Amino acid sequence: MFAPPGIGYDRAITIFSPDGRLFQVEYAIEAVRRGTTAIGIRCEDGVVLAVEKRILNLQEPESVEKIFDIDVHVGAAIAGLTADARILIDNARVQSQINKLYYNEPISISMLTKKICDLKQLYTQHAGVRPFGVSLLIAGVDDSPKLFMTDPSGAFWGYKANAIGAGAQQVREYLEKEYDEKKSLDEIIVMALNALKKVIETELDTTKAEIAIIKTTDKKFERLSMAEMQKYIDKVNTSQ
Repeated sequence: MFAPPGIGYDRAITIFSPDGRLFQVEYAIEAVRRGTTAIGIRCEDGVVLAVEKRILNLQEPESVEKIFDIDVHVGAAIAGLTADARILIDNARVQSQINKLYYNEPISISMLTKKICDLKQLYTQHAGVRPFGVSLLIAGVDDSPKLFMTDPSGAFWGYKANAIGAGAQQVREYLEKEYDEKKSLDEIIVMALNALKKVIETELDTTKAEIAIIKTTDKKFERLSMAEMQKYIDKVNTSQ
């Protein structure tokens, strides 16, 4: 009796299947696909990160964190395993401070992304470990607004707008139709909330989403308060 194709090749991260696949990496990618939706959009005025938050009935909304600040000028939104994301974010914060000590300047967004992905890739080639089951949308402003997406394999790409998580495909289709780099930051925030509204199963409110922005004017990571978010949610609801 023949075993199903691929059987046994997922028992260690260091084993390639006959068709060149690393099943443990693919399982990590599946963990990202099952995560909450995260959106990143950049424009001339800055970058916006928006995430879906799934809150249990007795849970404090503020305790569910899906957007993290890394340095003054850069932050990240996650989809996948939050515990894995914390390790990567902590490492990214250390790398950012090392760059300041060595070069007396903030780390570039592309270099920070590369360092995060170097660690991710390391965990795809050693026995006794598993890949990080999380993808990050890394957004910030150095010489210009930047947005990168990282993969559990350690690969990364630059984007004008992108989404990760369970609703990624639906959001990407919306962004491809609506995205315009000339839009203002306020318009981009409303667009991100409109995209989230399409994938959130219940009514969109301040407990179901989290938003952070980095403006080109001050290059500072800023998390929107619930009162600020409500103003944008009202715009979304009135535009329907």
